[in-house]
Amino acid sequence: MEKVITEKSPLTDDDFFYLVDRNKESFTYPLHKHEEMELNFVEHCEGARRIVGDSIETLGRYDLVLLGSGLEHNWSQHNCESNSIHEITIQFSRELMGEQFLAKNQLTGIRALLENAKRGIAFDLSAIMKVYDKITRITEGQPGFYRVLKLMEILYILSLEENYHLLASKSFANVKNTPENQRVRKVEEYIDAHFQGEVRLKTLSEIAGMTPAAFSRYFRMQTGKTVSDYIIELRLGYAARQLVDTSTSIAEICYDCGFNNISNFNRIFKKKKGCSPSTFRENYHKSKIII
Repeated sequence: MEKVITEKSPLTDDDFFYLVDRNKESFTYPLHKHEEMELNFVEHCEGARRIVGDSIETLGRYDLVLLGSGLEHNWSQHNCESNSIHEITIQFSRELMGEQFLAKNQLTGIRALLENAKRGIAFDLSAIMKVYDKITRITEGQPGFYRVLKLMEILYILSLEENYHLLASKSFANVKNTPENQRVRKVEEYIDAHFQGEVRLKTLSEIAGMTPAAFSRYFRMQTGKTVSDYIIELRLGYAARQLVDTSTSIAEICYDCGFNNISNFNRIFKKKKGCSPSTFRENYHKSKIII
């Protein structure tokens, strides 16, 4: 059975973070994961492909992502023609600042940033440019404590950004939302437990104690998604996990994750993921190694 390689980071308990600044001609490292969080910056990478969880994206000239612990990821050559790729990788523990420190009001943004990183965060070009000099010059100047301050400053700046998107779906990354709103929390818990079967709007609205029409508006306002889109995201994340981890047929996966029509499943999967289920499985497995 194919598995993702588990990387052992050189980071020790005595260090704040591990930093690598390198120039290379190509991407060769296979799909992998590790316990440490990772901030990864790449430039001159146009045409390369990045896999994070069930997200597969083709890159422009610059790429900056923040990855949570245990999240599978890989950068592959794909259509990248550059032979002067510059990559800076910073691995650190979430305990870099400690839970008590992160709980302070002034660090609310960084706390949310690290929480979102469980699914992987890709920053847009405008956000990358705001920290470009700080990241590319982090190895310059005095080492030790001053580099720790530079990393914290980079994380703080990124925590203020709105120009980003989350990568892995929450069901693929096995991330459970804990919304503060009790109504939304109860509804999400019900959907998470029943998305493989039929989920009726009437049932959800009854859980929330609202009419179906009022609940639909309320759910979208609270989550930024329609009920239908929320359910589809869960189903596709579960389907992607099955495509990656099992040899189950696509038809079986289709029905197991809550779709009742293979054509509809293929169409929605391609629309949301950018490729068919069979191509997704093929692309993902190309980046794996057998251990």
